[in-house]
Amino acid sequence: MTKKEGKTSGRKEGGLSMKIKFLMAALMATTLAFAQKQFSLEDLNYGGNNYHNLSPQNRYLTWWGDELVRNDLDQCSLIDKKTGAETVLFTLKDIVPLTQSNEHNRMRYLYMAEFPYPDQSIVQLVNGEELMLVDWKAGELVLKHSKKDLDTYEFCPASKALAYVKDNNFFITDEKGKTVQLTTDGSREIVYAQSVHRNEFGISKGIFWSPDGQRVAFYRMDQSMVSDYPQVNIFSRVAAYKPDKYPMAGETSHKVTVGIYDLQTGKTVYLQAGDPTDRYFTNIAWSPDSKTVYMFELNRDQNDCRLVSYDATTGTKKQELYRETDEKYVEPLHPIVFLPWDPTKFIMQSQKNGYNHLYLFNVNGKELKQVTSGPYVVMDMLGFNKKDKSVIVATNQENPIQKNLFAVSISSGKKKALDTGSGVHNATLSSSGQWLFDKFSTPDQPRNINIANTSNGQQKDYFSAPDPWKGYNVPEYRSGTIKAADGETDLYYRMVMPIGFNPNNKYPTVVYVYGGPHAHNVEASWHYGSRSWETYMAQKGYLLFILDNRGSENRGKEFEQATFRQLGQIEMQDQMKGVEFLKSLPYVDADRMGVHGWSFGGFMTISLMTNYPDVFKVGVAGGPVIDWRWYEVMYGERYMDTPQDNPEGYEKTSLLEKAGNLNGKLQIITGYNDDTVVPQHCLSFLAKCIEKGTQPDFFAYPGEPHNMRGHSSVHLHERITQYFEDYLK
Repeated sequence: MTKKEGKTSGRKEGGLSMKIKFLMAALMATTLAFAQKQFSLEDLNYGGNNYHNLSPQNRYLTWWGDELVRNDLDQCSLIDKKTGAETVLFTLKDIVPLTQSNEHNRMRYLYMAEFPYPDQSIVQLVNGEELMLVDWKAGELVLKHSKKDLDTYEFCPASKALAYVKDNNFFITDEKGKTVQLTTDGSREIVYAQSVHRNEFGISKGIFWSPDGQRVAFYRMDQSMVSDYPQVNIFSRVAAYKPDKYPMAGETSHKVTVGIYDLQTGKTVYLQAGDPTDRYFTNIAWSPDSKTVYMFELNRDQNDCRLVSYDATTGTKKQELYRETDEKYVEPLHPIVFLPWDPTKFIMQSQKNGYNHLYLFNVNGKELKQVTSGPYVVMDMLGFNKKDKSVIVATNQENPIQKNLFAVSISSGKKKALDTGSGVHNATLSSSGQWLFDKFSTPDQPRNINIANTSNGQQKDYFSAPDPWKGYNVPEYRSGTIKAADGETDLYYRMVMPIGFNPNNKYPTVVYVYGGPHAHNVEASWHYGSRSWETYMAQKGYLLFILDNRGSENRGKEFEQATFRQLGQIEMQDQMKGVEFLKSLPYVDADRMGVHGWSFGGFMTISLMTNYPDVFKVGVAGGPVIDWRWYEVMYGERYMDTPQDNPEGYEKTSLLEKAGNLNGKLQIITGYNDDTVVPQHCLSFLAKCIEKGTQPDFFAYPGEPHNMRGHSSVHLHERITQYFEDYLK
């Protein structure tokens, strides 16, 4: 009896002991979690005062011909491409006396140093007001151009001339310091040598030097006929009228022409492209001999695109080399690029066969072959390996959310892998194209840099950044796929789990959405491309879900064009498939579901809130499009046609008449001086809400454009967070 009792007692003590051990382990885990450092928005947000300390370390690299140079704060060093060893070329202390700059303009770092001449010991430097060429071996200043008070500028290494815009007019200063003023009628209505067509069609600048540096092509945009949008500067003693030229869908647009200035003759000619009314001119390119200019020309409906060549001396039209039409739209984004070893042939990019690929043409406009092909996208064309006669590209053929590097033989089409096979890679080619440095990350690695030989594919590990978030409470980042609303197409998602995730609990969930063209949210980079704000929210106990719906980028023409003439509709269907997936998860609280997005994502946020008012309890919409009639001509008409041609589509996608459907808590945020999604959108929606009796909240950032700058971004994200804390948690 005693032995039996003792035996029973021992079992009870053992069970109690196990319970105590389990509780202690749980307590230790909890204690450990609390011991981990917590993030603040000053740590995570790019405007935060500690953001730089929690960003992955980097190395600033550039090419000097085929020599790899590391640019650092106070020195530039030559890198041995095989061993990674570094040898100092020169120091900041060496360079400063050679620049002959005053203390105000003194060089303070060398991160942005460039080496434009492969066979010369000359470095290109810029400070606050000057652009300089310095020969560090000879110990002398080669050239100095002032860039003080310039609106924009473009330096030409071939001629050492500087083309620039100052006080709205276009100038060129040659290497001897002689300045020529090319225009006198520049104004806010007549814009010279700057980006036109509101930066659409791949346009990012307005000055294009010829290869020999003796001619320069430039844009001239007449926007005198375009309506002013009445922006206001509230920071003057009396608020001042500061209008923007803003061509809205279906309204009068600007007129663009292209001029060419010849440095030797001092004459300017304009390309004889015909009446520029309701036409777009883009992707300007030069022939290798600097005698011919090539340009893609697009009608206003954006469904008829032509590649045309012009005589650079006279401006006369030479030939239409290529024409591409589409029932929906054609979108040229890349200039043609000539083969370095054959000036009679060039590469053109097009997605005419369903995916963006490379095509080889001759100068007579004959298509010789398709260089790349398959159900994947060529995301970037880096250049050529001149010796091997191959083209270096970045594609997503390995996985739709990856970006990998390949050398492709022009003659055979055979591909050679140039990276690790995983992650997202961004590379820069050397002068000959035989080498590249590759900055990449994977879901588990914040930043790596490799050096690769594009001829044999051999790679050298050069740098691996440590995890800057080590010691912090970091959530789990997941990625996967669900089917789109069509039941067939795979859509990629990212899910950020709450800190201390317990599958037995139910969590408030926020859907972060963009969903529009030319963007994606999910990729195989660090943390699957997660925005730092998502980590901040996970730290506060939220689950974050991000889905790339049809209409987003890098999935081919059919995927992208599914939303044509009905923006937001297919996208919402796909996002609701994401919601359906979330509701199938036992740890998602379907009664506490929120949504947030900015710009197109703001449009999507309000669309989801008003079309599915019983699903989303809380939403925060930043810079939202409300009605596409008020958005710009180029973007709006590409995807929606004009309001005159597609009245049903504009009515269907407008959020004005849906203002009465608002049921949950919605905060709308805008930059008070937003020149991309003008304040008319937000204000008109508020007026409709007043009329319908619904109650959104509204906040404006005075003086800010479409996206908040600097520390205002920290304030913004704290405001977004607090709204969910107040009404969703």
